[in-house]
Amino acid sequence: MNINQQIEDWLTTRKESFQSGNRPFITLSYAQSWDGSITTRRGQTVMLSGADSQCLTHQLRSLHDGLLVGIETVLSDDPQLTVREWQGDNPQPIVLDTLIRMPKTARLCQHPDKQCWILTTRNHSDIELSGAEIIPLSDTGSESVPLDAALQLLLERGIKSLMVEGGATVISAFLRARLVDAVVMTVAPVLLGGYKAINDLVTTRDERVHIDPLFTKLLGNDLIVWGDIQYGIRS
Repeated sequence: MNINQQIEDWLTTRKESFQSGNRPFITLSYAQSWDGSITTRRGQTVMLSGADSQCLTHQLRSLHDGLLVGIETVLSDDPQLTVREWQGDNPQPIVLDTLIRMPKTARLCQHPDKQCWILTTRNHSDIELSGAEIIPLSDTGSESVPLDAALQLLLERGIKSLMVEGGATVISAFLRARLVDAVVMTVAPVLLGGYKAINDLVTTRDERVHIDPLFTKLLGNDLIVWGDIQYGIRS
């Protein structure tokens, strides 16, 4: 069994066994260097994944109902968040955008078959954004989108599985809130010494995040790491 099928079978089993009445199953997936960097500096785009790893990322997208990023990822990378390197349906694109900074020219506003959902806490009555639906959450005015409320809303809208791709602020926020259930990480054979994927995460042993069980396999020149996310002190 190749790695693509192995990860798909594992992920399908995890999703089917997941039980929660107020949020989707959440997979964290991103690429980093060997030293944990996702780019050289904040706002800079660096391609880390090899061709085979990019195909795996698109396969993972096809296995989820929704695909979420933060607005900083949109501003720096202008992603499409579609399935192009694999056969499968496009997930629902979702952006956390507190101040509604989504550019009208963003490729997410020209999605081939879905209207991008923008989750915000700001009043948007004076904003027109073709190709996107602006969805304000209940506690309007907060400095960040409340994840619990956002995930409950997504579940109500039919998103039973959600893939979170980044960037660093979003990745760290989901982990701090203990909302990640599984991870599929691409580790590229480079050293950047740059901007880290995860920041300000652990202060006590009780807050440690473990990948258990842990699986690893080479895909091209990249190391793919995947497994279940566990929180707290290991026995």
